[in-house]
Amino acid sequence: MVLYEYPFNESIRTMLRLEHLFDRLGQLMERETALDHHFALVTIFEIMDVAARADLKSDLLKELERHKAQLNGYRGNPGVAEAVLDEVIGRIDRAFEGLNKLSGKAGHALNSNEWLMSIRSRISIPGGTCEFDLPAYYTWQQFLPVRRRNDLMQWTQSLMPLAEALQVLLGLLRDSGSPHKVAAVAGQFQQNLGAGRSFQLLRMRIDPSLGLVPEISGHRLMISIRMMRQDEEGRLRPAPQDVSFELTLCA
Repeated sequence: MVLYEYPFNESIRTMLRLEHLFDRLGQLMERETALDHHFALVTIFEIMDVAARADLKSDLLKELERHKAQLNGYRGNPGVAEAVLDEVIGRIDRAFEGLNKLSGKAGHALNSNEWLMSIRSRISIPGGTCEFDLPAYYTWQQFLPVRRRNDLMQWTQSLMPLAEALQVLLGLLRDSGSPHKVAAVAGQFQQNLGAGRSFQLLRMRIDPSLGLVPEISGHRLMISIRMMRQDEEGRLRPAPQDVSFELTLCA
């Protein structure tokens, strides 16, 4: 099953983008070619750009505190396993402590590295990191993979508290929903969300053998999913067929 996720607000959208970038960074760092490590650096700079939002750190700290307070409210409930509750709250505490200790914005410490900033200033220019433009960077690319990987790990240390906080928060959000089977009749699905509960994330799983692309839209009161199919030129066309899929709404 292919998983699609759709955020209902800007905060979750930013968190999902950062999670996507951290996942890409982890995969690229594990590889050995200089080209993969080049794009690992590109990803580090992209994370810094997204994380530069002024209130991101404070928003994540507030969310961690809110989740902790909510979970502490379950203490003494006979239907809650205290050991599991303690483990989850412990993860929240560690993420909060790591992010709170971070000085400035995520990756801020890298701004003082002139060598990295010289690469960052040219990396968005088409072909701007050729060996004749940045000979020192070209020399670094000739180092053994283990040397380059160690450098990348050192540079990403100041980003890891952000990654841990995102992992905890998005994990809690995804665990809050219960999947259920629904059907798109003639390729269309709509559901009223009603008042009284605020959803933050939609998750849907669909069989890839159907060859369909879901177009998802929604807000706090309604969600809409339209099934599309790509034609030979790559354009999306409506697929007016009955389709079943798995839907999860996370609050």
